[in-house]
This record gives sequence, C-alpha cells and structure tokens, in this order.
Amino acid sequence: GHCRLLCKPSALAQHLVRSLARSAALRGGCWPWPCWPQLQMLWQLLQPPEPEPVVARELLQLSDAGLVALDWLVGPWGAAGGGGVVSSPVLLLIPNAAGKVTGGLLQLGLRALERGFIPVIFNRRGHNGCPLTTPRLQPFGDPGDLREAVTYLRCRHPAASLLAVSEGSGSGLLLSYLGESGSSSRLAAAACLSPIFRGRDWFEARMPWLYEWPLLLHLKQGLSRYAGALAEVVDMDRLLGSRSLRELEETLFCRTRSRPTSWESYWERNEPLRDADEAAVPVLCLCSADDPVRGPPARSLPRELFRSSPYFFLLLTPHGGHCGFPRRGPGRCWAHEAVLEYFRAMAEFLRTEERRKGLPRPR
Repeated sequence: GHCRLLCKPSALAQHLVRSLARSAALRGGCWPWPCWPQLQMLWQLLQPPEPEPVVARELLQLSDAGLVALDWLVGPWGAAGGGGVVSSPVLLLIPNAAGKVTGGLLQLGLRALERGFIPVIFNRRGHNGCPLTTPRLQPFGDPGDLREAVTYLRCRHPAASLLAVSEGSGSGLLLSYLGESGSSSRLAAAACLSPIFRGRDWFEARMPWLYEWPLLLHLKQGLSRYAGALAEVVDMDRLLGSRSLRELEETLFCRTRSRPTSWESYWERNEPLRDADEAAVPVLCLCSADDPVRGPPARSLPRELFRSSPYFFLLLTPHGGHCGFPRRGPGRCWAHEAVLEYFRAMAEFLRTEERRKGLPRPR
C-alpha cells in the first residue's frame, strides 16, 4: 500500500517490519477516490459501526472528587461490563480532544473485542455525557486524570496487558502521559491514529473551516450544559462566543478568574512531545501525508523523533485523510487491522525476549 515505516533501527523495529509485511492489513482493497482526503474522513465519521455496540458505563471518582467515565464495549451480545478472560489484554480507547466518540473508534473497539481484547473508552470530565462535578475541565495535554484511570484499570485487571490507542487530537493526551510517566506508565504498548504532535502550532495554524466549525459547535454545545458551574471560573459569554478553537482553548484554560496564565505558559505544560525523550513504551503513530486536519507533513511531523528514539514508530501512508484509511470489505478501515497486528507483534516480541533472557513474567 506504499506505506513507509520511519524508525530507529533495532531488533524491535525488524520484528515489526516482518510482522506488518506478513499481515494482510496493508494490502487491503483499494479506495475508489485515493486523492480525496475529505471524503475519506467523512466516510469514517458518518458510517455507523456494524454491528451496533453495547456499552456498559462505569463512573470513576478521582482524587479531587471529579468524575471520568469508562465505557466498556461488550459487543452487540449484551455481555456483562468489562467481561472476558481474566488475562485478556485491556485496550484503552482515547477519543479526540473534543470528546467525540466517532464511529471509527467504536468500530476499532468491536474489532478488538472480536480478537479477544477487552476494550474500554476513556471519557474526560464533562465529555460524552460524563457529569461535571467540579468546575474544572482537562487541559489538552494534562495526563493527571488518565493516570488515575490507568491505575484503576491495572488494579481491576492485574494479570492483563494494558494497551492504549488514541484518535486524532486525543493523541496529545496519550503522548503527554507516556512522556511524563516514562517507565512507570503501566502500558505494554500504545498506538496513535492521525495524531496531532505539535499542539500549539495546530491551534495557531487553524484547520480548514469545514472541520473547525463543526468541532467548535460540538464543544460549545457540551460546555453550555455546564454554564452555571463554569461561570464561576471562566467568562461564559466570551467562551460561547469564541470564533476559533484557539480562542475557546485560551478562554477556558488561560483567561480563568482564579489562575490566569499566558498562552506560552499553557503550552509549556501541555505540549504533547514536551517529555517525549522520557517515553519508554513502544508507540506506533499511523499518519497519512494528505491529512487535512494535522497539516502539511513538512511542518507537522517530527521526523527526527522517529529517527532518534527506539520507542517511536511512524507508519506513513500517502493517502488516508484524517482517521480515515478506508478500504472495501469488512472492517472498512485498514488502519484498525494494522494497529491490532502491531499489538500482536509487540506481545510476541516481548514473550520471545522474556524466554531468551530467562526473565520471570511480572506478577
């Protein structure tokens, strides 16, 4: 499929290349309009998942009394929430920064469920119907809430491998978490679909209006539900009158009534790759060169990171749009198959290394 893998040479990289070469994921059916990234993106956004998933919601109370929601995908069969074999790998699905759970993300969860994974969606404070019990939302790259959710999942499934995959701008949260946590992330592997690597540049460059305005309206609609609670910390008139994602982000997190800060200081604490050198978990970033949301590859892809870090792998395809990667046939998105094959290859490599070195399996 004309994909290229950009990474630092290593035994892990060689194993990943062999695994992807054997997989049929990158040799899927052709998309009839390969040069239309807008159609590829809309195809995935508008197509409902098949079959319709059954979700069991669990609310997790955080240390400051805030709430996040964990949605366990149990398939169309109505099994008990969080069910499955005790040692089945848990796959944490992270939606985009607006909290929109797309049909593509649900489809990935269903494909993972069919392969024996236990998929669960992480919903931030106030997103996707999660109650907002504190006048505080989660900044773009603040991994505090995600860290508590990962700790809970580890306690609930102590014998299972914990994996994570993010979609679009939600990758800012996952990359921040991996950098800040380093070798203590508790994850075995991670993957990012169409990630946003440079948050500040992305907000300042702005997306085409065709994508920015629907996302902005979605965010305003969600925030308007909590206008009374948020009014004590932010200017709601200014917030709901925002004309760009940058203006909304700046009003929500920089122009607060209690702790105002500058735009520069905000991104010093929230850039996704600020601690990338500390990451110690294999991360596959699947990107397309024609992504209309991320921007041109020359300024939006940190190629040097993939050349220097042994943990970051860039699978770059010429066409695919933003979180699109469509194909004919079952599954509709070949990137989902590539991600699941990547997780299988990582587990196989780790098992081989443990046997070779005679290391005891972690309890």
